[in-house]
Amino acid sequence: MHVIKLIRIVFACALVLISARAEAQIFGITKGSVGFRSDAPLELITASSKELKGKIDVVKRQFAFSIKMNSFMGFNSPLQREHFNENYVESDVFPDASFAGKIIEEVDLTIDGTYDIRTKGKFTVHGVTQERIIKSQLIVKNGVIVLKAAFTVLLADHNIPVPKVVHEKLASEIKVDVTAELKP
Repeated sequence: MHVIKLIRIVFACALVLISARAEAQIFGITKGSVGFRSDAPLELITASSKELKGKIDVVKRQFAFSIKMNSFMGFNSPLQREHFNENYVESDVFPDASFAGKIIEEVDLTIDGTYDIRTKGKFTVHGVTQERIIKSQLIVKNGVIVLKAAFTVLLADHNIPVPKVVHEKLASEIKVDVTAELKP
């Protein structure tokens, strides 16, 4: 009789621990940034935004991130920022860029460590969605995940036109850096 009661108590405790662990498996961005760099023959353009939003489900290894295109600051002049929003990314029509999908590798992000991973998902900019695989690094320490990723975006892949008149001032391939801190 005591053994059955002990088994029930152990089983109940295990259920409580499992359900508590399951609740804390969604990590959200507490601070994050996206920066980009256009390194053309006649001009270097850089801009960044600290308005990255997103979540990672560490059990399902799924994620979703987005950023408002008009939140990017920097550029070489206010007019350049205006052209970025109005003529290139058309942020009034296509306000967000996003990336959502799954972590390819079987990793346990509840355990501290550094994980070099690949993410596969739908990357959308300027209303055009491309399936992408993006390499990232996740550093897990004391219940916090730090994300670092660097990749390129080809403007032609997202129907972002580059007029010949600015061809020497705007690169056709944009370098993007992402950093984020995520907590349960």
